[in-house]
Amino acid sequence: MRHLHEHNLTIERRLGDAVRARLPGVFGEFVMFVFKQAWACLFGGLLLVMIVATKYLWNPEWALQRYDFLFLFAIATQALFLRFKLETWEEARVILLFHLTGTAMEWFKVHAGSWAYPEPGFFKLLGVPLFSGFMYASVGSYMARVIRIFSMQFAPYPPFWTTVMLAVAIYVNFFAHHFLPDIRLVLFAATLILYARTRVWFVNTERSRWMPLPLAAFLSSLALWVAENVGTATGTWLYSGQLQGQTVSFAKLGSWYLLLYVAFVTVTLVSRSALSRAPLQMVKETRARSTRTEPAPPPQRG
Repeated sequence: MRHLHEHNLTIERRLGDAVRARLPGVFGEFVMFVFKQAWACLFGGLLLVMIVATKYLWNPEWALQRYDFLFLFAIATQALFLRFKLETWEEARVILLFHLTGTAMEWFKVHAGSWAYPEPGFFKLLGVPLFSGFMYASVGSYMARVIRIFSMQFAPYPPFWTTVMLAVAIYVNFFAHHFLPDIRLVLFAATLILYARTRVWFVNTERSRWMPLPLAAFLSSLALWVAENVGTATGTWLYSGQLQGQTVSFAKLGSWYLLLYVAFVTVTLVSRSALSRAPLQMVKETRARSTRTEPAPPPQRG
């Protein structure tokens, strides 16, 4: 883990120095931010590219079905991530947990008629191709990697047990709303109340920056909504009642916003060092690589 962390820091410092030298100012900050985000979502990006590519290149008469190829590709990609230390085994175990919880939800939702996978496949169980679990795993992979790549800290972070309770409530509601009243509006409010003061501190190039955690979750869910549209446009999965050429309902954006909290809490099981109960303040150093955040000092009594 230490070797992996130092290796990542070396790469990022070299890239940061190169960007600052050639693209100073706001444009350099933007380029570095986009690059780091792309590097963080490498697993999901590769899977999405392959979903699009196989849609137009695959011949349904081939012995290996498209869904089966995507499953084997996802397994090979995960193995390469571990082999080249792009993820740690600790992170992989937690990502596997999110993979399993996502697959369980897929089985339930497909059985309930929420969406369907129309193509045949050998690696398909209860109507769900097994590569679908890796789509959830890719979200967990992004979470784990983006925290490490941006040296993120979350502060002031609410009591950990409260975040776990909220994540469980969100996950259960994805099943329960088929039989009981849907409480997602309550859950939306709960995320804002619980994380209202929590800032996501991150280092891009030269200084620490922050944004509210709920805003970060919303922006991430927007990116996932775009990915959902790619999936339905390629016919990889289809939502109930969705017409050809029709965009995915914005309600799915809200679903992903909530599900991201489940993914985030799952990843924090091995990223607890990034959580701080105390507020943080930026400490500026002469060199960008030394910029860090520290707990704010307690108020002085007068």
